[in-house]
Amino acid sequence: MKLFYHPVAPNPARVWFYLNEKGDAASSVERVFVDIAQAEQRSPEFLQMNPRGVLPVLEMEDGSYLGESVAIIEYLEEKFPQPAMIGNTAEERAITRSRERDIEMNVLLRIVRLVHATKSPLGLAPNPAVAEAENKQLPSGLERVDSWLADGEFVMGIRPSIADCTLLAALNFAQFGEISISEEYEHLQRWMQRSEEHTSELQ
Repeated sequence: MKLFYHPVAPNPARVWFYLNEKGDAASSVERVFVDIAQAEQRSPEFLQMNPRGVLPVLEMEDGSYLGESVAIIEYLEEKFPQPAMIGNTAEERAITRSRERDIEMNVLLRIVRLVHATKSPLGLAPNPAVAEAENKQLPSGLERVDSWLADGEFVMGIRPSIADCTLLAALNFAQFGEISISEEYEHLQRWMQRSEEHTSELQ
């Protein structure tokens, strides 16, 4: 299998981080860099894999292609069930998916909008109104994450999960966009220090 990715874009990044946490279980997945600065995702070859022209894309063992980061992660979780990254029980899986979705909507997407409104890698014009709105809303999401991390090393406690992967992709993009995370989130800051090793590997 092959994962087509770019290190800055949050959605491919969270699949990258997921594969890192899976370790040897997913070591057979080859990672293929796609240069979005050169619009390689719009090339005829890439559009045959994903007509939408977006990352990530997973080439599966049968030669077919799968887009959308969450769908890719769910597929890989079924292919490589251990270590479990969504949960071992129905209750764990439900809470993990709920927290991951909360992080996606209230941390990752707000950071994405904030970066594109201030220092867009796509060359979008600055939008002070959007930046101000997202700056006001982002703290509530970060506060919830900080409260979850007060109970353990990871978002779900003692083990990493897909929620950590989405959070890591969000904060990796924040770093790219020069958005700082307040020191008042002490549990999140601890989590970020632990995660620096993974973000340094993403290239």
